Amino acid sequence: MNALKNLPLLIKREYWEHRGGFLWAPFWTCAVILLLTLLGILTAEVLGRRNGVHIGVSLDGLQQSIDANDLITAGNALDMVQLMFGAIVCIVLFFVLFFYLLGALYDDRRDRSVLFWKSLPVTDTATVASKALSALFVAPLISFAIATAAYLVFLVLMTLWMALHGINMLPAIGAAHPFAMFARLLLTIPVDAMWAIPTVGWLLFWSAFARSKPFMWAVLLPLLAVFLNYWLGVLGLPNVDSLVTLKQVVGRLLLGIMPGGWMGDSPLALRGFNDANVLGALAPERVLSALGRASTWVGAAAGIALMAGATWLRGRRIEVNA
Repeated sequence: MNALKNLPLLIKREYWEHRGGFLWAPFWTCAVILLLTLLGILTAEVLGRRNGVHIGVSLDGLQQSIDANDLITAGNALDMVQLMFGAIVCIVLFFVLFFYLLGALYDDRRDRSVLFWKSLPVTDTATVASKALSALFVAPLISFAIATAAYLVFLVLMTLWMALHGINMLPAIGAAHPFAMFARLLLTIPVDAMWAIPTVGWLLFWSAFARSKPFMWAVLLPLLAVFLNYWLGVLGLPNVDSLVTLKQVVGRLLLGIMPGGWMGDSPLALRGFNDANVLGALAPERVLSALGRASTWVGAAAGIALMAGATWLRGRRIEVNA
């Protein structure tokens, strides 16, 4: 445990050095979504007034025309909007983490700052662990918090706009499940982390190994393996697909840091996922079903082995090609 005593400080270092990706990338993504929402509202108002279109109905009329089923539908729609805020941020997070991990150990060698860090009482194990934990938990939690805050701002905007036209959105918000959705989306983060371990290990390994162009090693090498495996199949020669689907392995190595990627490998989680019952689709038993699959644990073991390899290389490789 002594080797990891500086871990909290190292994680803070990762955040401060990469807050542009960890913090500002999801922040500006959500800001753009909210700006587009506001522009949509203003456009609707301008066009409505210009063309004499009445937007909305009176509160009394709305209460008479909407029944319980309509409120349930509206609540599910709001649940889906809450999910979509997170989903859009997740796409941005994927690219942020992919390139962060590829450069995590390579960049220190390229700018020679690795020599400074090695002069400090900081172990290679702690360094690699801080980068892995930042990718697995710190960045996703920040993105999750920003997406949640953006959704709340969205609700305020829509509530104020509807109120201007005599429509009370509070019953629809009451039919939604913002707190339950928050808890269930939060539960996906440790599951995402387990699923992402092989990708984190793979990218860190090549970041530590490559003397130049870690992207080519990490991405082109497995894609070449898929092509060669397919070519062997075309020729009628034995290939690895007779034992395991190589495309799935490569997909796990390269795309595992995409939040929610485990759903495609977990039939219980994927089955029944639709916009008619978003809350039910994210039920804890569905989310946690991914942890009951052998592929999750086999991948995690492989990822930890790759991180161990990255740690070993970190202690022995400090040069890069010009």
